[in-house]
Amino acid sequence: MNPAQGIARQLRGALMGQVRAVFNDQNKGEKPVQRKPDESLFGPESVVWRVHGDVTTMMVGGVAALLLQMLHPAVLAGVWDHSSFRGDMLGRLRRTARFIAVTTYGSAAEAEEVIDKVRDVHTRVKGVLPDGTPYAADDPHLLAWVHVTEAVSFLDAWIRYAEPGMSRADQDAYFADFARIAEALGTDPIPRSRAEADALIAAMRPELLVDARTREVARMVLDQPAPNLAVAPVQALTFGAAVDLLPPWARAMHGLSGPGLATPALRIGTRGVASTLRWAFR
Repeated sequence: MNPAQGIARQLRGALMGQVRAVFNDQNKGEKPVQRKPDESLFGPESVVWRVHGDVTTMMVGGVAALLLQMLHPAVLAGVWDHSSFRGDMLGRLRRTARFIAVTTYGSAAEAEEVIDKVRDVHTRVKGVLPDGTPYAADDPHLLAWVHVTEAVSFLDAWIRYAEPGMSRADQDAYFADFARIAEALGTDPIPRSRAEADALIAAMRPELLVDARTREVARMVLDQPAPNLAVAPVQALTFGAAVDLLPPWARAMHGLSGPGLATPALRIGTRGVASTLRWAFR
């Protein structure tokens, strides 16, 4: 091994270590999810396997999805009333990322196990909104909002930073793949194409609102301190890219402005991070 190869190996190892520390709770002994192509629900030729395998686009899409989800008062209430989210935002994002990784790349048995755990948690998340309306996390309609915002955000981040020329057929295939997890969770309706996803978001927009709790949680998400100085620049780019990924109407509801003149620099920087992490995990 020549010196350049040695340096590259050390750099690759350091990058992988930083990412794995973010996505795996070492206090609980979590290890990276192992890919099991012959046992997984989808397999390596599926579109969902392709989209969910990119660290940067999943982080960008995950934060954007969270900002969209909290615009629904019942979804926000479930987090506000029953979650440790306000004290452990990174923990919540980590658990969501792990759920996606296990259901995409783990064995069918592992996927079924984590889905059953989530369904069980949802049965206990119930309450009343400030206006007196009851809510329940296992309401198929609320699950539909959570699912469609995740699916659209993950896919749009992938298209922007990994595959700008992705065909409409592959986009539809992604929604059809991901629908399998939504169905197992009890979601209804379930979008199985890009057109159905866009129509569902449009249909649910009248239910969305912003109040003091929405603004507080959004502020906590976007102002979350980085776990360490090495991660801080990447986190800043990720959060900026997530806000940039939001549809204009969602940014307006949150009172957030896009990067404006800095948009090209933000997107170039995010693409650079994405390329570097793909190299590290290749």
